[in-house]
Amino acid sequence: MKNDRRKLLHLPLGLGALTGLEAMGLNTALAQATYPTKPIKMLVGYTPGGFTDNMARTIGEPLAKALGQPVLFDYKPGANSMIAVDMVAKSPPDGYTLTTVIAAHAANPALYAKMTFNAASDLTPVVLTGVAPLILSANLNAPFSTPAELIAYAKANPSKLNFGSSGKGAAAHLAMEQFMANHGLSMQHVPYKGTQPALTDLIGGAIQLMFDVPLAMAQHGKAGKIKLIGMASEQRLPGYPDIPTFKEQGTPFIANTWAMVLAPSKTPQEILRKLNAEASRILATPSVREKLQSTGVVPGGGSLEEAAKFLAEEFDRHAKLIKSANIRLD
Repeated sequence: MKNDRRKLLHLPLGLGALTGLEAMGLNTALAQATYPTKPIKMLVGYTPGGFTDNMARTIGEPLAKALGQPVLFDYKPGANSMIAVDMVAKSPPDGYTLTTVIAAHAANPALYAKMTFNAASDLTPVVLTGVAPLILSANLNAPFSTPAELIAYAKANPSKLNFGSSGKGAAAHLAMEQFMANHGLSMQHVPYKGTQPALTDLIGGAIQLMFDVPLAMAQHGKAGKIKLIGMASEQRLPGYPDIPTFKEQGTPFIANTWAMVLAPSKTPQEILRKLNAEASRILATPSVREKLQSTGVVPGGGSLEEAAKFLAEEFDRHAKLIKSANIRLD
């Protein structure tokens, strides 16, 4: 009994003898073991209601339940998502500040000569949440209803048509730039700070065309508010069997976007792996898979290493696309 008491009495002295680095390591280990102990903030670089918001909530809301802490959504639209991403890149790397980005994140380094952060090195992937093909839609008064009719009209009326997107360099913007390059067309780009304001102007007639994800477009097409010109995928999506592809209409074209959760680059691996494991588990559940597929999204998941490989390939692919299409931002 006396020996046990002596051990207990000497324990604080033993801890006090730890070096500063050892104590810091112990504190970090304890913090990681108990993570999270407070709400997690998820920054969204676009307006509420669009694809990015939907993907952020699809993973963020069940993640809150799994981790036992709220996930708070904070919207910072503008600059092709770079306002939100910059804030996350400069946040403490402790797992409490994340962001959901889309394909525009991989395009930004090739589009902008000056950025306030390094997209590849200042942030690190947590999980790929999903990939979504794009639909091309038109205003109801547009004098075309198929890809072939659009191409013919655009060639006969150069620079007359306006197309919108959720921002300069967004997947919707790059898809149209690539489509125009493929067919030798000229149209005017009108960038917005998110999908919803662009869609409002598409319905109202301020713009005539717009690429975006099925979630944003299909319901309005079904309601007769816009025309659905074609799905930019290899085959029709199970959730949208009535929307024909470009390929089956004689003008093959593939374009998509994706969503991924990022954290500051120096976030401890233990925290990243915990977030990745929970997010991948959530994405594998039947209810979440069904929800994503019903909105035209192929569910993601996978390891940290797989997410990092995917993102590196997307940086490279977008750089080549932007160069080959000779895209310039004013």
